[in-house]
Amino acid sequence: MQLEEKLGYFFFDKRLLTRSLTRKAYALEQRQKQITCEDQEIYRTLGDAVLKAVLTELLIRHGCETRQAITVKKIELEREENLARISRDLGVGAMLKLGIGEKQQRADEQPYVLAETLEAILGAIYFDGGYSAARKTIQQLFSDVFAD
Repeated sequence: MQLEEKLGYFFFDKRLLTRSLTRKAYALEQRQKQITCEDQEIYRTLGDAVLKAVLTELLIRHGCETRQAITVKKIELEREENLARISRDLGVGAMLKLGIGEKQQRADEQPYVLAETLEAILGAIYFDGGYSAARKTIQQLFSDVFAD
């Protein structure tokens, strides 16, 4: 998948990537048709936590020496607009599985949807490949900030 190339991470279990791209509304619609379908929500939660941990580590390694400095910079990096920009650069919007209403509302262009989905993808990477895989991907996605 082209997304995997852009991420620099290739999933062992492709179902994890598919689930990370599946919105709750789509999954509910599928279940109403008696089709098994899981959504991205739990991976968003995991991805948010992993992103916070990795960004904190990288900020410390790149010279942030106080809790306040780390917090301020981390908030800036985790802003919805920033995560949505990264998601757009990856082409995530075109790959989202959206519910009918979300399609009509063009949710694939909404910053909060793109940001949440990026977190879900990071959670899926962590689940599939562990901390080091997620860390490597996050460092690459934020390479403009954390260039070695």
